[in-house]
Amino acid sequence: MDTALFRNHGHKFGCVATIDGVDFERGLSTVQQRGPSVVPEKRFAVTLHGGVQVSVWKADLTNFQADAVVNAANDQLHHYGGLALALSMAGGPQIQRDSDDYISKYGGLKTGDAIVCDAGSLPCKKIIHAVGPYVSKYPLKSDVSAAKQLLERAIMSILDRVKENRLQSVAIPAISSGLFNYPLPDCAKAIVTTVKHYYESSGSSGHLPKEIFLVNNDEPTVKEMNRACLQLLTNRRTRGDAKTSTPTVQLGNVHLTLKRGKIEEQHTDVIVNTASPQRDLNIGEISRALLQRAGPGMQQEIYNVPQTGHVIVTNPYKLQCKQVYHTFCTEKWKDPAQQRVAQQILFKSVSECLWLAAAKHKSIAFPAIGTGALGFDKKEVAQIMSNAVADFAQNAPQKFEVHFVIFPSDNDTFKAFEEQFRYLQQKASDPNFTHVDVMMSSQPAFEHRDDFQGDRALTPQISLIGPSDETTREAERWLSGLLFQTLDTVAIRNNFIQHFGEKEHLQLSRLIKGGVSIEESFENGRAGITVKGNSTEDVVVAGLQVEAMLCNIQKEFVTEEERAMLCAVLPEDVSFERKTVDRSSPEFSERSSAFKKHGLLRILKLDKVENPALNVLFAQKKNQLCCFTPQTMFQRIPAQFCEMVSHIGFHAEYAPPDEPKYGEGIYFAGTVEKAMEVWKGQKEEYLHFVEAKVLTGNATSGKPGLILPPAVGTDPPILYDSVSGERDISVIFSGYQALPTYIITCKVV
Repeated sequence: MDTALFRNHGHKFGCVATIDGVDFERGLSTVQQRGPSVVPEKRFAVTLHGGVQVSVWKADLTNFQADAVVNAANDQLHHYGGLALALSMAGGPQIQRDSDDYISKYGGLKTGDAIVCDAGSLPCKKIIHAVGPYVSKYPLKSDVSAAKQLLERAIMSILDRVKENRLQSVAIPAISSGLFNYPLPDCAKAIVTTVKHYYESSGSSGHLPKEIFLVNNDEPTVKEMNRACLQLLTNRRTRGDAKTSTPTVQLGNVHLTLKRGKIEEQHTDVIVNTASPQRDLNIGEISRALLQRAGPGMQQEIYNVPQTGHVIVTNPYKLQCKQVYHTFCTEKWKDPAQQRVAQQILFKSVSECLWLAAAKHKSIAFPAIGTGALGFDKKEVAQIMSNAVADFAQNAPQKFEVHFVIFPSDNDTFKAFEEQFRYLQQKASDPNFTHVDVMMSSQPAFEHRDDFQGDRALTPQISLIGPSDETTREAERWLSGLLFQTLDTVAIRNNFIQHFGEKEHLQLSRLIKGGVSIEESFENGRAGITVKGNSTEDVVVAGLQVEAMLCNIQKEFVTEEERAMLCAVLPEDVSFERKTVDRSSPEFSERSSAFKKHGLLRILKLDKVENPALNVLFAQKKNQLCCFTPQTMFQRIPAQFCEMVSHIGFHAEYAPPDEPKYGEGIYFAGTVEKAMEVWKGQKEEYLHFVEAKVLTGNATSGKPGLILPPAVGTDPPILYDSVSGERDISVIFSGYQALPTYIITCKVV
């Protein structure tokens, strides 16, 4: 999701953000996350009849050795998330610069297109940007079928670029399977099938590469690629296709697998045990099997470890995992009230294990808890455990594997879970499906994760790259304040909310679910949206989506103003520059001295605005008003609008005053001191002012509610040029009556 931090005037601070430890979208299968690189691991290789070798790798694309790597791009080549951001960060500014140059020359790409650019600092010769299809989060089969042709076209476009550039090798990720929601098994099958047909068809001619690398950095995607290659390139059947089936289902970030096996033989990061209240691991078949494999050290440890919630964590000893989670569930009694309690404890036990494991691990294996001595019905256990996983999947912070391991000879339990998997698969393919119905309420999510000893969730970290230290700090303050708050309310104040139309209000209505409420307001000249909810996480995500909507509105606003400016002045373009003024120059010294007189403000940066189109429009306004002596005035402006005012001039939406006592126009102050009074604002580290030439002309006193200057005398068509308030305050109602000359960034000292 666009977090409204990125470059250009339609976005908030001109920065690019990398957020580790927080996932706003499903599908990190193609997100090459920052941090320690994945050690390259080759899983499969086969040579096609055409002589091209196809191999499957678990590796990090940002440092993979190949002639070219493929980026899963969007149609505007904005590399702001997922794999695209990772490659852009690793490759340096040239990646985005080359992409912007291409879009400016040729326009946006179509779905299925692929282009070749230089690779910047990446360890390869070229980067191929390919646009795969986007499908809804829970697509219908018809949606996937329609998107399949576009995905095949994208892969063929990549291979065409390989041929045209005579590349010897190319690394291709699972395009569209991540942020674009294409179902992973279908994605893998489509990619492998297309590669096979491209090089084995009779029409394949010309240059042939030596190797096609299918590269991803997460285990579920690597496994699906491996499975597809085994099925389609070697005619071999994977374990999941054997007589003993291995059903799987993808629920958001969670890949859930049902398998036959012995729990003590699993190789997942975590193995779950169901233990007796006495903590005697010799009681119960599962506990006994784990104890025999692990050794007596686990029994000694479990006696000494304090229990938190429904789980005790011990070391694995001789087991092939990293930790063992011992759960303590309740026997199911005949009393209906007691049955309900037992169901809830089982659900919470599974949930706690999931959240605890997700804080530091990638996979977990559960036995069928409760089907033995606890007295649960097999179908009941399958439903409770599956619902706990589905509930967890709604907010799972990253890709995570869950295995349900059923003892090989327990056919009845396997069939019960298999039936539940069919239900989950059906629900996951339903476009109207939002969550699996959970049979009892719970609070397994974020409240529990800090309660466990030694297994705290990773603290989210924000890395920002921006045009200056000031803008980067502004962006970090805003984003961290939003992400790391502990309240259930987010308040957004932005007068571009007034530009919301039917489309935006429909988007708002879609956010109102799961306990989230949205309230619009307009008070004292300021528009606002307040997001409230039952959980901080839901509120923050909804708040970010509202901010993204505002960024889109602002981008559309800039585009419309550009068109109006072109019609008015007919220049070749409406380009502008912000040139940083040298600190030793007279113009910097002059303003620095003036600001010091009006309070404890120190100028950090002075940017001169040069905008030929605004100069022409300002000159026209001078002639129209017969006002040839503009006043130098100031406006305090939020950081996110500094670029916009330099581009398209002044508008009332940017900086409404704290008290619009003199009308609904564009306010200016004659001094910095007065500007600080008009725009008190919130406590901020940096303050931004625009110095402007303002045509006040024939002015009169203002009053609340004015949307135009009042009429002069009794002749309505003749209006005053502006209105004024108390000393040193002027209000204009046409943005072209003011010309931005300098953007001044200050800090309170």
